[in-house]
Amino acid sequence: MFEHLRGPWKRAIAPIARGIVHLGITANGVTIIGAVGTVLVAFIAGFTGWLLPGAIVLAILVAFDSLDGSVASMTGGGTQFGAFLDSTLDRIADWAVLAAVIIFMHRHEMAWQAAGHNDIDVWAQVGIYAALFAVMTSFVTSYARARAEAEGYEAKNGIATRSDRLVIILVGMALTGAGLSIAWLSCFLLLLDILGIITVWQRIRTVKTAMNRSPKPADPNHK
Repeated sequence: MFEHLRGPWKRAIAPIARGIVHLGITANGVTIIGAVGTVLVAFIAGFTGWLLPGAIVLAILVAFDSLDGSVASMTGGGTQFGAFLDSTLDRIADWAVLAAVIIFMHRHEMAWQAAGHNDIDVWAQVGIYAALFAVMTSFVTSYARARAEAEGYEAKNGIATRSDRLVIILVGMALTGAGLSIAWLSCFLLLLDILGIITVWQRIRTVKTAMNRSPKPADPNHK
């Protein structure tokens, strides 16, 4: 949904990218700094419960995720390893954000029981299982694209790409962190699950259609 904003956004952050180049920081360095920062902030937010400030900082980190590509284009173009590193660390960052949400939900449930409630915190349970399911759909969405490219096809489409998924999670975190019920975050995670299923199906359908139109011999070494 937000992919069409990539071009205008890259033009907007070009001055920042030039500043990074002047500092001598490489594109791979930007990638690593962004990923490490995302993991640290996500877990701090999950353990402390500071969801609103955590969501704000994570939003900034996510917004500048494309800086590595801009820096690479200004320093002779990207490399195959740079693209591989970026994609790999993105998966770690995605996992960290969802893991932090699970940690927050679990701690919220423990606090609920410590307060003397005899029943379970339903919305915390919903949030935990929804986040676990979102981990699966997030990774399968990325894997579908990678495997399609390995077979010589393209599968970048879908109703919820990485930027869309992160926006949904961060909005849910911000709303709950701002004082609204934990149910808000859980509902946003359920929305993420639904859109994730649709996205995986869309990519499978896209690749199947492309393969039917122009079949290629299967690689016996691929499993």
